[in-house]
Amino acid sequence: MTFSPKYSLPALALLGLTLGSCQPELDDNRPTADAGQLNFSSYVAVGNSLTSGYSDGGLYNEVQAVSYPAILAQQFAKTGKGPASFVQPAFSAAKKDGSGYVKLQLVNGAAVPVQPSAANNYLGEQVAYTGTNAAFPTELEAYTGAQPDNLGVPGISVLSADKTASSTGNAVVDAQTRGAAAAYGSLNNFYQRLLPAADRTSKDYVTYIGQKTPTFFSCWMGNNDVLTYATAGGVASATNPFSGLTDTTSFGKGYRNIIAAISKNGTVKGVCANIPNVTNIPYFNTVTVTAVAAAFKAANAASPGVFITTGTATAPVIRLATSADLLTLTAQGVVATGAGSTPTNPVPNQYVLDATEITTVVNRTTQLNAIIAKTARQNKLALADMNTFFNSIASQGIVTNAVNNTATFASGNLFSLDGVHPTPRGYAVVANEFIRVINAYYGSMVPQVAPNDYRGVLFP
Repeated sequence: MTFSPKYSLPALALLGLTLGSCQPELDDNRPTADAGQLNFSSYVAVGNSLTSGYSDGGLYNEVQAVSYPAILAQQFAKTGKGPASFVQPAFSAAKKDGSGYVKLQLVNGAAVPVQPSAANNYLGEQVAYTGTNAAFPTELEAYTGAQPDNLGVPGISVLSADKTASSTGNAVVDAQTRGAAAAYGSLNNFYQRLLPAADRTSKDYVTYIGQKTPTFFSCWMGNNDVLTYATAGGVASATNPFSGLTDTTSFGKGYRNIIAAISKNGTVKGVCANIPNVTNIPYFNTVTVTAVAAAFKAANAASPGVFITTGTATAPVIRLATSADLLTLTAQGVVATGAGSTPTNPVPNQYVLDATEITTVVNRTTQLNAIIAKTARQNKLALADMNTFFNSIASQGIVTNAVNNTATFASGNLFSLDGVHPTPRGYAVVANEFIRVINAYYGSMVPQVAPNDYRGVLFP
């Protein structure tokens, strides 16, 4: 129940990736470290894949070690009031590549992203699938240490985090959704591995994070309440109650309960982050209607453009795409086989976020962000406006020590090969924004990091 893009070699060769050049690395000027009024000695991070350190379509030790919470903990320690240690739920050394991750490989001279799978022996990666549970084939190696300080769970949403949240007014739907949230440890392999077996069908995430007693926390939740729907082309699954857009009533109830649990009812200081506009990420801006239409035209001069499927499953609409429609990164695979070239073979709905769906997603993001902002104000917490921050990156990039980093897929340094999650450098940039907001709100002087010390996408 986490985003995992599927790629194919001939399909993504069309992306035309090229090897990056070396970049200058310059020292940053760091201020004197001072925690001010804050106590970072027990820092806890609440969130989803972005908090966990998920990157390149997977969770693995290398990037988990430079997740933005890990970077924050490192910088908090420089104030003299930081944590002595920051525990993350790493995989064992023998299974360090966790769920596996996309790699760039050279195919016919082009750098092509390849998704690991059993068919390609997971690209030689040391993955953590147990292979012992026939009912849950994606079961991951269990984490057996003390409860981590990084509580990020890839795939989790506010709706799936709280077994009391669902409040649509439909008794049947609410009962099913609440039941799924309570049993989330049996549905999400990343959450399952954090829980004792006895808790997997009953302990929701709100209860789980409530077990921690932080002196400071960060909370970046809500992304998957719109992202899951968007990355599936606006197609919700009838069997997954968390695949649609979360309604505002349920989100408000769940988000307030999350903050109450981790802040101990408003007595612990922290920072919240809101939801970026997901339509700005490379996942929706790499495979473009214009580029695909040009490819079809080159192959057939009479081609009128790209045919897509929109509407609903019961009332599908087949039409020519416009520049207002977005194709997903994973659409490249079906386009390479000819999908979209004729009205009888259109790009399937799950690979298209049409103009109407885009408006719906953006509007819901605005509504949910208003709830996050109000909750932060009510609890006197700092608010990191990641929506505005990522909008700026999407439009103009961000310069770090004379190096311009952008939202361009693969070569822009900031986004990983899944087109959604950051690279290590991207996580360093995110950590710096959190630090900037914390310093501004609480009057602290937590030093930032030099993002160029962290890598972008690895090229072969």
